[in-house]
Amino acid sequence: MKKLCLAVGAASAVVLATPVLASDPAVVNRAITEQEVFAAQDAWCQALVDISTTHANQGQPAAKGLAEQIIDAAYGYQLGAVLFKPTLTVNPQTFRMTREGALAYFVGGDSNFPQDDGFALKDWTKCETLTEGVLLMGNAATSMGKVTLTDKSGATTTVDKTWGWVKDDAGQMRIVLHHSSLEFGG
Repeated sequence: MKKLCLAVGAASAVVLATPVLASDPAVVNRAITEQEVFAAQDAWCQALVDISTTHANQGQPAAKGLAEQIIDAAYGYQLGAVLFKPTLTVNPQTFRMTREGALAYFVGGDSNFPQDDGFALKDWTKCETLTEGVLLMGNAATSMGKVTLTDKSGATTTVDKTWGWVKDDAGQMRIVLHHSSLEFGG
């Protein structure tokens, strides 16, 4: 180790050790950027439209297969429970902490979730985010805003959306918090 001497005052000195680094040290940086949050939100929207389009063109089994791939790539269920509160759920199955619960919400067809008819199967053709705020906290981020969905007839549905993000060991953005609700109608 190299030593560095710093003068702290006229009568004293502090000696600090500075490490000698390898020529190519390994650096792990899981800091999340604003651009990564926006890209992940856009990818979620595109995935929802892709599931819907697959359902329209190839049926529910194909849509379910795609939804499984998307959930595995976008959500953090392999890290543990995900805090997922979908838009159109009711007690006793309001929250979807498991992959199976998320899959049932998006594509239906699971007898353990009999009220789910597949939110992603509703003929969505467009999905847009309007982000009101992003909180970056190093290796975690939270975003909040609105998502507007357009179906094949041109009708729109706008929901309030909050996402929490972390990066996994491979540096992939993962949703670990997803809260969605319809706007209050008064």
